[in-house]
Amino acid sequence: MRELARCQDAARCTQVAQKCNVRRRWPSLKTAHRNLAQGNPLAYIERFQAPATMPDPKQRSIVIRDLESFEDLQQAEAVEREVWALADRDVLPMTMAVATKAAGSIWIGAFDRHEMAGFAFGFLGMEQGHLMLHSHMLAVREPYRDLDVGHKLKLAQRDRALAMRIQEVTWTFDPLQSKNAHLNFGKLGVISSSYKVDFYGPETSSVLHRNSTDRLWVIWPMMSRRVRDRLEGKENRPELLDLLFNLLPLTQFNGEGKPVRTDLAAALSRQRIAIEIPSDILSVERKDPGLAREWRLATRWAFTEALRAGFFVAEFCRMVRGKQGPGVYLLEKGSVEEYVPEMARGAPSSAR
Repeated sequence: MRELARCQDAARCTQVAQKCNVRRRWPSLKTAHRNLAQGNPLAYIERFQAPATMPDPKQRSIVIRDLESFEDLQQAEAVEREVWALADRDVLPMTMAVATKAAGSIWIGAFDRHEMAGFAFGFLGMEQGHLMLHSHMLAVREPYRDLDVGHKLKLAQRDRALAMRIQEVTWTFDPLQSKNAHLNFGKLGVISSSYKVDFYGPETSSVLHRNSTDRLWVIWPMMSRRVRDRLEGKENRPELLDLLFNLLPLTQFNGEGKPVRTDLAAALSRQRIAIEIPSDILSVERKDPGLAREWRLATRWAFTEALRAGFFVAEFCRMVRGKQGPGVYLLEKGSVEEYVPEMARGAPSSAR
């Protein structure tokens, strides 16, 4: 999935919605399944007020809803082209968009009146023999990226997946993108044990995909306590900073902003590993493509060696609170199932 960055029950989700200044209409699970059976993919409507920092000084009402028409899908195609600046060969064909929607895939849009601000698209797949939703695309247009639209699209995607009795969502993202890492690990609670080298090939026609297309494959265990805690805004930053303070990163900055690889054997002998990344890799790519390539190769080495040795990616922490500052991944040794018990395939459905 090309991700841009930027509840377990209705009562808990309502608490989250109040924090985000979101007003939700929560249909019953019975109603949701009836809508699905009738070919109506959960016409939930979620609204939130955009703050006055938008270019238009007037208060805007952003509506998050399912895509319902051919015209909606055309708007999604236009947003895809705008966000990734893709050549025709890399744009999702309209015939495929229509077919996936008709077959029950989840297409959700964020609308500013009649204009689409962003969208999310996910299709059904299999993960270790279990049905899951794979979120292939999430795109938000530039004027809306500081309004938490991407986060709200993911929450809407979660609502619909749970109504289909799907427990997990997967997607991929560029591990050098610190803003995406913060959203995925810090706010949503994903976890990862898989690093894909050149997932979409060495590059695509997008300017965002010129420095290889390496991706972390993440899993979102939506019914887990870990995810519920993140959605409720429970803070784990102080504990993370304490852990990271005592770790020598496997890849870290030197005094010139370049990546330095530290001792691999020493790192693998510990219980935890840290991997540092730049604050804004896209800026680095524009100013110094060679340096951006160094960061790609150094972090690729660090992730692949650590995951091969039995670690998994557990957390991401920004070193400067509230800003897109330099970030650090925290990797833990052991199994994902021990870290997130609800991901154990034998776990009863009530625990999941």
